[in-house]
Amino acid sequence: MTRSDQGVEKSAHRYKAVPRTLCFIMHGDDILLLHGSPNKRIWPGKYNGVGGHVEADEDVYSAALREMREETGADVSDVRLRGVINIDIGQETGIILFVFTAQARGREVRPSPEGTLEWVRRDRLEALDLVEDLTRLLPHVLSMQSADPPFFARYHYDRHEQLVITFAGPPTKSETQT
Repeated sequence: MTRSDQGVEKSAHRYKAVPRTLCFIMHGDDILLLHGSPNKRIWPGKYNGVGGHVEADEDVYSAALREMREETGADVSDVRLRGVINIDIGQETGIILFVFTAQARGREVRPSPEGTLEWVRRDRLEALDLVEDLTRLLPHVLSMQSADPPFFARYHYDRHEQLVITFAGPPTKSETQT
């Protein structure tokens, strides 16, 4: 198969997406979250997982490992793809977000220029100023069992610029309890 066999030139005017990763590192009942620095370009002062862009020369899994290593320095294992989210921002180009979980072998992390890394107990999540989608995404991810297949979701914005989150398939137990 050659490059031209991929058919990209015939899809020049179709929807395009930037691939990104979002990773939640766990240690016991704690989750490692990044408290964004006040001068961070997106989500300043908000709590989020770690992650970033998938580069052209890497696969999604390798990108997740690289982002966790670069942003935290944490030694992780049991890295699992938990979900894929199509984020439609109302433009020709959107985002495809690959959500991962991992287990930290210890609690040591190194400082991040992105913000302050904090181990947060699961029962404290509601008290934090989370990035908007995490109030629904985190319970969904944290309720998953190790053998569960990845979920699929779509984010988009309504005419009032409010985020709308739709998970494919029937709601999970955590979604029906909220």
